[in-house]
Amino acid sequence: MTTRHLRAALMLAAAVPLAAATVAAALRASHLKLYADRYRIELMPQPRRSCPDCRGVGGWWIGGANPEMEACGCWANRPELRVRLLPVPAWPDEPPF
Repeated sequence: MTTRHLRAALMLAAAVPLAAATVAAALRASHLKLYADRYRIELMPQPRRSCPDCRGVGGWWIGGANPEMEACGCWANRPELRVRLLPVPAWPDEPPF
């Protein structure tokens, strides 16, 4: 390996953790949760801890005989972003039993 190749390899090795830390800080600041698997990448909104309405819980219970949770606007009105990577198989190749 020449010194030019070695320098490029070291720069790349240093850039990857720095990029990962930057992405993690950006996701934390924007209150998004990252989910990734082989079929999709999703960015889902999360409740803000500083929200004066829900105080970071994400909603509140509304009464009645069958109580339900009403979602707070700090995260429920924000869009979810999804990128499909591979098509999801309609039926697996193996039989179910």
